Parts: sequence; structure tokens; C-alpha cells
Amino acid sequence: MHTTSDQPHGPLRGLTVIELAHIMAGPVCGLMLADMGATVIKVEKIEGGDDTRRSVPPSLEGESAAYMMMNRGKRGIALDLKSPEGRAILHRLLAGADVLIENYRAGTMERLGLGWDTLKAAYPALIYCALSGFGRTGPYAERPGFDLVAQGMSGLMSITGAGPGEAPMKCGPPVTDVTAGILAAMGVLAAYTHRLRTGEGQAVDTSLFEAGITLTYWQSAIAMATGIAPGPMGSAHPLNAPYEAFQTADGWITVGAANQTNWLRLLEVLGAADLGHEPRFARNAERMENREALAAVLAPRFRRESSATWLARLEDGGVPAGPVLDVLAMHRDPQALAREMVVEVDHTRIGPMRTLGLPVKFSGTPGRVQGAAPLLGEHSRAILRGVGYDEAEIEGFLARGVVRETVG
Repeated sequence: MHTTSDQPHGPLRGLTVIELAHIMAGPVCGLMLADMGATVIKVEKIEGGDDTRRSVPPSLEGESAAYMMMNRGKRGIALDLKSPEGRAILHRLLAGADVLIENYRAGTMERLGLGWDTLKAAYPALIYCALSGFGRTGPYAERPGFDLVAQGMSGLMSITGAGPGEAPMKCGPPVTDVTAGILAAMGVLAAYTHRLRTGEGQAVDTSLFEAGITLTYWQSAIAMATGIAPGPMGSAHPLNAPYEAFQTADGWITVGAANQTNWLRLLEVLGAADLGHEPRFARNAERMENREALAAVLAPRFRRESSATWLARLEDGGVPAGPVLDVLAMHRDPQALAREMVVEVDHTRIGPMRTLGLPVKFSGTPGRVQGAAPLLGEHSRAILRGVGYDEAEIEGFLARGVVRETVG
């Protein structure tokens, strides 16, 4: 699918968001809102912009692939917020904005005169969304935070990996960054709903640490009930079996026989009705108690046939299953394409390029990726015009280094 738009689409059309965020968690929040129709104005520092612009390789035509993924669909202005003129420009932007997103270190916004207490007095309807490593309150509020640190402290690294006794392992993707961004977008929308009823803005505060904690729901339930901290289980499930990846004759597949009905269906597909009569595999509780033995019994059976053969049989038998795809194979998957999760946009410098799509679909107000990521300061002039500055003022800002502009 090809998607580039001069006009926002989606349920948030008309919402204006100022993004003072960099790297990942804050930009994820911004891109979610942009894909749902909000106009997101990304404010970057004059020298170098968002740090993700230097997350290379890979790059395309000198533009960081990571930056372009996290910031597609946004408009960009490069602004010196350390200067009084730069802050005055930001205030003019905020006067017409609904939401501010920031993920600076604690105290940075306050030092710039842009903290929540100051801005809520000036803009009482503003929704101020702060993302950080550990939240804006509590004993760790001043600590810097990164996904790796949050994964370790939230318990995620203790439950990820091949099994007990292995070195701690993080999840492959930066799950606390991404989840924090999604939680922040959810918080912004909840605050926006409140504002529609009351006219009042408010602060929204979430963190990578809390995002990681929310991903431990099952393991926390087990720990709270038993007093024992669960450990890593490879691809297996802490509450249901069999529910894991199995090697086939030519690859790997996942099998989700996660309840009694699917267990019995799996036995039929495998031609292994005898296993259903074994007391140690009779019910889920027994299968979990004997999970390693169960996997050892099932594994040789799966290795007898190819992945395609097993997936066809499992689908015919009504057992949830799927291939283990690499990322490129996922990009080609017909379901990913049908759901518009891989789309094409036009980048000012690169031309047509692929990016990921919006994971939420709307029947009445469909959202979509609004366009490619901006060059550093690509829309500076247009954004300044949009808030009432004339050409002479804009040229003055550019000459004094208050604003930067990049043209394709």
C-alpha cells in the first residue's frame, strides 16, 4: 500500500501535538497519535536533532533508518530552546496546541521555564505528557533510564531466556520503550476525553520501569500467589502446556494447545491418542508439572515432517499454530500486508520507502501513516508561518540561529 497525505485522517484529526521527545519512548507516543490523525510537530535541537539521527548504520541517503521509522508522519522544526527567542516561538506553538510530549531528564523542562507547573498556568487546557525512565515521583525520579536498565529492574530479564542458570537476557526489541510510548498515548487520550468533558488539561506521567512491570502480569500473579519468583522458560508458557516452539524437519513452528480442547485436537493431529491417557498429561495442571517431559515426548514427532506439512495439519485440526518468521519474512507475510502493517511513503530525499503501519483499525475514521519522517527542520518555515510569523521574522530567526531549516 502507498500512503502519503497532506491532510490528516483518523479519529484525532484536528488535535495538535508538540513533541519535545527523542530516541524512542516519546517518539512512539507521537507516532501513534500521528497515525490516528493528530498533527504532530516534532521540535528538535538545532545541532544534530534527535539523537536517533545518529543511530547508524543503517542509513539511506544519509538519513538514519531508525530515525525515519520512529518519526514518520510528523512535521519537523529545529529550534534553539536555550534562547529566549526559541522559547518564545515554542510558546506560540503551545498557544495553539492540545498536547505536549516530553522525555527529557528530570529538571530539564523546569530549567527552561517549561515545566508542568509553569505551563498549566499559561495553558490550562494543555495535556502535558512526560515519559521517563522511572516516573516523575519516587526515589528513582532523578535517575536516567534506558530500556536495558528498565528490562533488568522490572523483572523482564529474569524471565527471558532459554532456561534457569543462563545469563540474564533482554527481550529482543526495546519492549519497555515501545510499551511506555503506547501507554503514554493511551494516557493522553484518556486525558483528552476528560478535557472534552471539563475543559481541563492535566499532566500524564509514565515510565519505562512501569511499562516493564505491566509486561509481567502472568509472572507477577504466580509470584504473588506462591512466593516464588518465576524464571525463564524459553518459548514456553508459565501457565499452559503445550504452548511453545517446536523444531520441525526444516525449521521451527509455534504450537498453542493452551487448553484441554486444543490439547485433544493436537493429539488427533499427531496421531497420539495414547498420550491423552497418560496421567501425567491428563489435564493442564499435570502437563505443567511435567512440562519438560511432555516437550521431550512431542519434540521427536514434530521433527518427522516439514513446517509446511505440520502447519497445514494443525490448521485443518483447529490447533493454533504458526511459523517462526524472521523480520523480512514477516514483512512479506500476506496477513501483514492485508492489514496494512507494511506501507510505502514518500520521503523528501529518498523517495518511495517502506515503513510500518498503524496497528489499530477504525471503521468510521480510518487512520494511516501521514507521510515520511522530516529532514532536520524540514517544515520550520511552514510551521512558523502557521503560527503567524512573517517572512522577515522567519529570515531573522534563521540568520540568528534560533531556527534551522533543511530543504530537500
